Amino acid sequence: MARAQLCATVTAETTAQLRTRRDAVIGADLVELRVDGVRDLDLEGALAGRRLPVLVTCRPTWEGGRFDGSDEERRRVLERALKLGAEWVDLEWRGGFEDVIAARRGRNIVLSSHDFTGIPADLEQRYVAMRATGAALVKIAVHVQSGSDVIRLLRLGRAHSGDRVVLLGMGDIGAPTRLLPDHFGSAWTYGGEGVAPGQVPIPDMIKRYRFHETSSASAIYGVVGAPIGHSLSPSMHNAGFAAADLDAIYIPFEATDPEDIFGLLEALNVTGVSVTAPFKETLMPWLCSVDELGKRVGAVNTLRRGPGGWEGLNTDVPGFLAPLQRGGGVRGLQTTVLGAGGSARAVAVALAMSGAIVTVCARRLDRAKAVADIVDGKVGTMPPERGSWDLLVNSTPVGTAPAANATPIGSSELSGGATVYDLVYNPSPTRLLAEAAEVGCRTIGGLDMLAEQAVRQFEWWFGLRPSYELFRRVAEEALRAAEESQA
Repeated sequence: MARAQLCATVTAETTAQLRTRRDAVIGADLVELRVDGVRDLDLEGALAGRRLPVLVTCRPTWEGGRFDGSDEERRRVLERALKLGAEWVDLEWRGGFEDVIAARRGRNIVLSSHDFTGIPADLEQRYVAMRATGAALVKIAVHVQSGSDVIRLLRLGRAHSGDRVVLLGMGDIGAPTRLLPDHFGSAWTYGGEGVAPGQVPIPDMIKRYRFHETSSASAIYGVVGAPIGHSLSPSMHNAGFAAADLDAIYIPFEATDPEDIFGLLEALNVTGVSVTAPFKETLMPWLCSVDELGKRVGAVNTLRRGPGGWEGLNTDVPGFLAPLQRGGGVRGLQTTVLGAGGSARAVAVALAMSGAIVTVCARRLDRAKAVADIVDGKVGTMPPERGSWDLLVNSTPVGTAPAANATPIGSSELSGGATVYDLVYNPSPTRLLAEAAEVGCRTIGGLDMLAEQAVRQFEWWFGLRPSYELFRRVAEEALRAAEESQA
């Protein structure tokens, strides 16, 4: 079976703008021209001089598009596109185009069905009915709400592996359907600037997710969490795969609970995953083995498929310590941890095992005590007393974009300390680190830990130690690009 192609979706307000954006596409195999939003539509102009095959789509409002004219007017547009020689024209299954499909014997026609509310109970029957029309290609796009929904699309594709199809799960949970089209039997996948829920920009498809370097034979890795769309891990690990010339791809996996996650990982034969909130603790009972650090912290952030099942590892602890060790270590230092969640436990264990004196501060004293008791530490007031610490670590999410103006403690409470370490990495620097620097503290940002723990994940999976500098650089570039796109 031929490898899936990459289709760039292009929208515009005018025909001239549509042509400009069409011709600006780089790295795709075909271009979807969304003409439903074009005010001065000139089909001849839109198609003339194209250097890539095109798919003409005029999506009506009743199917999630922008065309609000009559059905007759829209039919004329689509039939005209076929007569002008468009390589593909998208016709909606509910649009009543049976006569057009029959007249062309299905040639050049994508018959599509979209459900923006969920996945229909009659998915298989719907596909069979659409295929029976004789259309050259059947496209089904549905809003997926769980890993099991993604598995339904996977099974549909496998059951009809000889057919030309495009199967897409819209939304963040549907990312595997967009990034692994070969596994779902799709003839192509779409990329663009968020035209559909969960759509990935073409440059990211090519560079971040190595679209042209991977196939159905590539080993699958990823990051599990909810939400997970913000993760910088795909940028780091895919760059590591490329540098080591490994036939592998790393993608985001979002699901609802551990059973949902493991069902999806098994269905796609995933080899290894990173784990982030809220699953670092809840996945533990599903593992056949856990390293000693993971057992002590009560959480893992890395899994790999072993001969007896899934194995777990905690790289958060050594990843957190690495930047501190470069600065001389923490033995004997008075350290204060802000927060009492899973990250706080990992930080407290890391500091205690390195010889630091640990104090835990949190809004809820009972939770702070639970973390402190793990390492025979103390419970402090919130905010901590000024001058009571040499090292302050923020393990809370306070200050994370878009609430970037928030900070866990005020600037007046930072003076007198030596080092402030913020696990938050978006934005970089955080308000906490900016204010700490102003009063003369040494600062360490969350990107340092993020890259360090990812290096150790990669090494555990492959037995190869990637470049920390590479991981740190690509994570920073990805973060900067995300900040610019949101500005």
